[in-house]
Order: sequence, then structure tokens, then C-alpha cells
Amino acid sequence: MRVYDFINQGGSIMWVLVFLNIIGLSLIIWRAWTLKQYKVDLKSRAQEIMAELKNLIPSGDRESMARDLVSMKVSDLEYGLTVVKIIATIAPLLGLLGTVVGIFDAFTVISQKGLANPADFAQGISLALITTIGGLVVAIPHYIAHNLISVQLDELELKLEKIILPEILTKN
Repeated sequence: MRVYDFINQGGSIMWVLVFLNIIGLSLIIWRAWTLKQYKVDLKSRAQEIMAELKNLIPSGDRESMARDLVSMKVSDLEYGLTVVKIIATIAPLLGLLGTVVGIFDAFTVISQKGLANPADFAQGISLALITTIGGLVVAIPHYIAHNLISVQLDELELKLEKIILPEILTKN
């Protein structure tokens, strides 16, 4: 069975899942690429943050301000991850919705035609299974990617603090 036929068999809910998958995967690739580029130039990014910090507070408690500034810079890299998390959360629910619709269709066929033709009944069950599969296929990679990128952002924040804080503390 071709992928297009599989998606068509799942109906409109599967097309919604495909649309969400395209959006989510685009965001994941974009965030991963951006994060990689940021890590390559980490020392110069830290220098930029330190220069910005010097402009904000010439003297005084720079440690807490440095932590806040690093956190703010890293949070800018989180842009789009909320959408990825939402997709990971709602994709199985959309799959479940398709399951319920498929089972409903199957029972509607039974109530109208009886079980004389099992193929009619099987079509509703097929819709139910396809959308369940689709929801999980979309959700699992988005969930994994969201968690991996979040962990990398946390590690990036710690690395930036390890570079910046000693510099800030020795200049006080």
C-alpha cells in the first residue's frame, strides 16, 4: 500500500496529522540547525553576552544579572518548541478521535445493514486503526525531539554560565 493511499484511507483526520507533522518536523529541523550553529560559535556568543552585561551594569551584582541574561538568550533559542510539544500532545488525541469516528462508522454500518457484508464493517475498523497509527507515528518523534532539544538547551545554558561567570566574578 502506498503512503498516499494509507493517508487517504484515514480520512480528514489523517490529513490534519500530516499537516501537523510537516509543521512540527520543519520546526524541529530549524531548531536543531540553529542550536548547532549557536554551539559552533559558543565562545563568541559568550563574549557578546559579557559585552552586553558590561553595558547593562558597569559594576555591582553581575552574577545574577549574568544568569538572567544567559537564560534570556537561551530562551530565544526555544522559539517553536512549544508548538512541537503541542503537536506531540495532540497527535495521539487526534488518532484517538479517528479511532472513535472509525468505530462509530463501523457500528453505523452494522445498525443499517447488519453483518451481511463484513467488508463494510471492516472499513470503519480500518479507519480506526489507521488514525491511531498515524497519531502515534506523529507524536513519538515530536516528543523525543522536544525532549532532546530541551536537554541540549539546558546544557547550553550551563556551558555559557561556566564561560561567563568566572569572567564576571574575577572582574568584580
